[in-house]
Amino acid sequence: MNAKRAAAIVVVGGALAVWLASAASSGNRDRAYPLVVTRHAINARAEVLSAEIAKLHEHLRPTAVRRQPGRNLFSYAARQSRPDPAPAAAPRPALIEPPPAAAPPPLKLVGMAEERSADGGVVRTAILSGSGQLLLVKEGDSATPRYRVARISADVVELSDLIEGTALRLALK
Repeated sequence: MNAKRAAAIVVVGGALAVWLASAASSGNRDRAYPLVVTRHAINARAEVLSAEIAKLHEHLRPTAVRRQPGRNLFSYAARQSRPDPAPAAAPRPALIEPPPAAAPPPLKLVGMAEERSADGGVVRTAILSGSGQLLLVKEGDSATPRYRVARISADVVELSDLIEGTALRLALK
């Protein structure tokens, strides 16, 4: 590249940079332009309307202080007091105390499943829920440390209580 061409590029580029810098900054900072505010007819109507609204609000305010009502509109006439009834005789104690209510069973039968075994018989599985768990048990399995599955029929599971020796029957509902 020759020197003349390089000098021309530098001069033209410099002139372009100065021209852009002058356009970006205005030299009229000392001159203040007056702000002209024109009032439109809509704004004048809005002011008149807000004044009318204020007058209406003044008319709606009550000028008299309310008195306490002489009666309560939401209650009936005051009841006259009745003399207290004579105290009732103390109930006689029962001769035989009823047995304590049995606690609800800790388990609940929620479903049944059946499948065919290899010998053609039916093997049933009971689906029990209790203490936040879902249990799948077959005959002979322990449902909890206290209960063991004795029998499973089509809609009833019989659990044997290992502590008391009683049977607990859970029916499918």
